[in-house]
Amino acid sequence: MRHAALVLLAATALAGCAASGRLQPASASAADAAPAIDRDPYPGTYHAPAADRIAVVGATVLTATGEEIANGTVLMEGGKVAAVGASLAVPDGYRTVDARGKWVTPGVIDAHSHLGAWAQPESVDAHNDVNEMTDPNTAQVWVEHSVWPQDPGFDAAREAGVTTMMILPGSGNLFGGRSVTLKNVPSVTMQGMKFPGAPYGLKIACGENPKRVYGGKGRSPATRMGNVAGYRKAWIDAQDYARRRDKWEAAGRTGEAPKRDLQLETLAGVLKGEILVQNHCYRADEMANMIDISREFGFKIRTFHHANEAYKIAPLLAKEDICVATWASWWGYKMEVYDAIEENAAIVHAAGGCAIIHSDDPVVIQRLNQEAAAALSAAWRAGIRISKADAIRWFTANPAKALGIADRVGTLEPGKNADVVLWSHDPFSIYARAEKVWIDGGIVFDRADARYRRHSDFLLGQPGETR
Repeated sequence: MRHAALVLLAATALAGCAASGRLQPASASAADAAPAIDRDPYPGTYHAPAADRIAVVGATVLTATGEEIANGTVLMEGGKVAAVGASLAVPDGYRTVDARGKWVTPGVIDAHSHLGAWAQPESVDAHNDVNEMTDPNTAQVWVEHSVWPQDPGFDAAREAGVTTMMILPGSGNLFGGRSVTLKNVPSVTMQGMKFPGAPYGLKIACGENPKRVYGGKGRSPATRMGNVAGYRKAWIDAQDYARRRDKWEAAGRTGEAPKRDLQLETLAGVLKGEILVQNHCYRADEMANMIDISREFGFKIRTFHHANEAYKIAPLLAKEDICVATWASWWGYKMEVYDAIEENAAIVHAAGGCAIIHSDDPVVIQRLNQEAAAALSAAWRAGIRISKADAIRWFTANPAKALGIADRVGTLEPGKNADVVLWSHDPFSIYARAEKVWIDGGIVFDRADARYRRHSDFLLGQPGETR
């Protein structure tokens, strides 16, 4: 995955690049200096599926830009959306898909998943690699090194229209580690799924989880004030590390380089704006505290995850341009979720904020459209009128923003990647099923064609499988 730090690589490319893309010294004198940090040590190998010229014709199209187009046509060419509109003429050379009576949306994007890192079957401890609960700060771990591409959950999600997802570490620690964004294509390796150019995220967790895990071990943090003290110490250390690295870089990387620290390197990447903060946080008061901490140390929170009390501070979150990734129906399983309401996403949306419906679950990821429908119907019952053309953003355009990839996916607009779902019914209907799914213009699922189902080798020979 080419993450946001490639900007830094481009800036330092004057030092010269070898064919491999690794930084090389530009002169003999520079050759004696210590090398710069490779910001992309595990590059992705994703290749887009083979793509035809496709015209999806006659559908109701929700573009996720606020439009609902009756009798719409979506043209895909070269892996991109070529055109979207009502009753468009189909150019020569396009293969036509008759979508009359059906609906078309952008590919579904899940902003919070643990697929591959907490793989199916979840009851097997050997498949649980999502939480490195050995220290309150494990910012040094990267969840991509836990991802098992053979998790059958990837197939089930694809059959539900999910084309992109962010895989996060768990929430047992104050700092859980780096996230990774994946294209939901069958692959033998994690690298083959990496979304090209998507930035890394840093999972931070506040509230009950860290204080319960470490308080139960008789160590800090055991309270919410202990949580905050732990964040502040980590950011102070990261600022010091960043200053030392910057000073060495400014001096031409001569002399002894500060020793690399993988934990502080990730935190410093946040401070430099290269890594996006993805913050597990339920309560309104704690979200406000986390915003204060971000101001103290000069970083930006991209998304609050779960955020069941976001409705209490919706104007603040809109002002700070912080997305809210939540559910409609999860409530009451611990004290910090006690004040959850179904209208949460709608109230954030109505305040001008960035509302997202996420999964955090291998079953909910198969029904993100239905979870969004539950949130939308709750809004309507409460008198909050939000159109389907706007609510579709909750699982398409808004998660794309949260993941830092909105310039490429999340909406049906010319030039965007052709990640497209053809639904049997209105996607906000309980009866809707994804019939066809395209990623970068290539078909990756067709409900009418058995060749596109159940790619996971793990399922071969399992009960109920015929392959």
